[in-house]
Amino acid sequence: MQIEQKQLITIEGSVDTVLFRNSDNGYVVLDLDTGSDYVTVVGELGNVDAGEELRVTGEYVTHPKFGAQFRATVCERKMPATASAILKYLSSGVIKGIGPTMAKRIVEKFGENSLDIIEKDPDRLLEIKGISKKKVDEVAQEFRRIFGIRSLMIFLSQYNILPSVAVSIWKRWGQFAIDVIKENPYVLCRNGIDLDFEKAEYIAEQLEIPKESVSRTRAGIFYILSRNTFNGHSCLPYDRLLAMAEKLLGTDESHFNEALDEELDDDNMAVYEKNGRKFIYLYDYYRAEQYITERLTLMRGCFIDNEQDYTQLIDIEEQTKKITYAAQQREAISLALSRGFLVLTGGPGTGKTTTLKAIISLYEQRGMKVMIAAPTGRAAKRISDLTGYQAKTIHRLLEVGYDSTGQLKFKHDRNNPVSCDVMIIDEMSMVDSILFEALLRAMKLSCRLIMVGDSDQLPSVGAGNLLKDMIDCGRLTVVQLTEIFRQAQQSAIITNAHKIVSGENPVLDIKDSDFFFMQRLDSSEAERLVSDLYKERLPKAYGYSPFDDIQVLCPSRKGALGVVELNKSLQAVINPPDKKLAEVKGMQYVFRDNDKVMQTKNNYDIIWKRDGESGTGIFNGDIGTIVKVRKNDNIVVIDFEGRIAEYGFELLEQLELAYAITVHKSQGSEFNAVIIPLLGGFDKLYYRNLLYTAVTRAKKLLIIVGSKNAVEKMVANNRRTLRYSCLKDMMEKSMAEGELTL
Repeated sequence: MQIEQKQLITIEGSVDTVLFRNSDNGYVVLDLDTGSDYVTVVGELGNVDAGEELRVTGEYVTHPKFGAQFRATVCERKMPATASAILKYLSSGVIKGIGPTMAKRIVEKFGENSLDIIEKDPDRLLEIKGISKKKVDEVAQEFRRIFGIRSLMIFLSQYNILPSVAVSIWKRWGQFAIDVIKENPYVLCRNGIDLDFEKAEYIAEQLEIPKESVSRTRAGIFYILSRNTFNGHSCLPYDRLLAMAEKLLGTDESHFNEALDEELDDDNMAVYEKNGRKFIYLYDYYRAEQYITERLTLMRGCFIDNEQDYTQLIDIEEQTKKITYAAQQREAISLALSRGFLVLTGGPGTGKTTTLKAIISLYEQRGMKVMIAAPTGRAAKRISDLTGYQAKTIHRLLEVGYDSTGQLKFKHDRNNPVSCDVMIIDEMSMVDSILFEALLRAMKLSCRLIMVGDSDQLPSVGAGNLLKDMIDCGRLTVVQLTEIFRQAQQSAIITNAHKIVSGENPVLDIKDSDFFFMQRLDSSEAERLVSDLYKERLPKAYGYSPFDDIQVLCPSRKGALGVVELNKSLQAVINPPDKKLAEVKGMQYVFRDNDKVMQTKNNYDIIWKRDGESGTGIFNGDIGTIVKVRKNDNIVVIDFEGRIAEYGFELLEQLELAYAITVHKSQGSEFNAVIIPLLGGFDKLYYRNLLYTAVTRAKKLLIIVGSKNAVEKMVANNRRTLRYSCLKDMMEKSMAEGELTL
């Protein structure tokens, strides 16, 4: 299929009215007077104001109510030059302290030289009746602030750096920003700016900064370590980091060591030695793993109570709840109470939730306040539904705020701990090192900790391999539930999941079960079957809603049966174009009313409302439904399971359609019906743990569409995702030392 290439157009004019402005990212909606017409222009244009002269490049898009709008991708600006344009500019209120009346007096006095006077010789404003020296100083200071960020945006625009990035840079360095960048553009790769190394490299080339610069090598090392945290690595071996740096930067070992030493001296990085091999960390990740080690070492011996026998309490709980706990469950309940610290793990159907409910009940009977947290909103809702106790996301429990420099921080920390006696974390396999450190710091020293998860599932999206490391270190209190209960044995989803994790091929030909395999060896046929199941067959046979009950899970984003293509084909049959449905085009998808969407990155600033309650933050993996595309307001209203949020069009890049999602994004969630297309072709993503995780997302019905050979290859491939981390080694050493001192 050919994609129509839209021709870019350039228009010029003066800003008549600014209709909307987002000061955080520079997104603007304005009316541009081109001399012959007024054009509504939208885009990240920065802090433009009425009266400015703009030259914008982009394309026209059609608005259903107001007609043509111009979506600008490039903006060149110059200050108003004529007296009338300057009057409009100053009258707009852009400079605090100058209103329409004062603007008129200034322009009447100085005409076309008004802005030059304010910038270069502001004391001449005293010539105007009614302006005090204090007012002149305030106006001059405000003018310098406005034109500082304006100059920065103009400076950065020549390197195609967006105004939203310029805003962040200005917040960090203010009026010194341009000088800082000219001296060392690689500072933009960190300090909360986090510009791509390649873009900093381009700026450096234009500024003729030599390739041998130590600043370049330092930034390159930082970039490699930072990029690899997104692959789950909290550190890298020295030799591997050196090889990557040599390839990326063309540097040698001597120059690399010089740059690395400077990073270590400035506490930007840290080194840890394990088994005679050096590992290099970004300092935040080193601090996180060190603190986790210290805190768990302390907690491990804090609450031990070997004197009380909890057998009778567990017996009473059984009688009250009319339930019989298995031996492993009784052991877990007893250890949770006597040790105050427990890792509870096990596969589906082994009774983790039943055990957890007993632990919570017995703690509450002792007058202790229990809090339950989970990594995602869906995981929190799931554990709330299963246990009957309220659960929150870890982010919401810690409450996001900002420090004095505008950087994100959690409101709850060691100086403002969370008020609870027992902290329970569900879906622990999804928790990364940085988030776990923050949670531990926010817990009182007297707070007990119970962690629940399945170590056979995929590890966290963020860096680290916490749950597996805690279990494998062999020195923490761990109970692994292995017995599959009789009721669970009736489910082929559960029995096949255990076969898969044990390296056995699942039984694919069971009839009258909740686990089905439908062979399709051609990708087009498989795609048609997935669409038919999603739209027609499952809703008719089981009454399932395509939006609320059915989820397609894919190993990969790419390919004919990957997330991107399946989302487009599923949208075409589930929610096709309709004159009654408003829509807006994003970078990859068209979003329209009723579409199922997913947030793809943590955004702590989005405001949501629910039943009179309000809060902030929509997080990576949250799934919602588009309530309304309000094109006249450049707003998309989305319902995230009761939390109603308004997205400006500039935030659409953080959304994807969610009819199909990756298995990684499905972690912590359960769906009534899951469809998994498997045909192979992506060997790196076709491995046992990924298949196991996908299968265990299904609550009532699972259908695999594709090749039996692909399923068997996944089961046979027991490749565990290699993650560089020294946490297990840190815990082993720390806890061994603790044992020697007892």
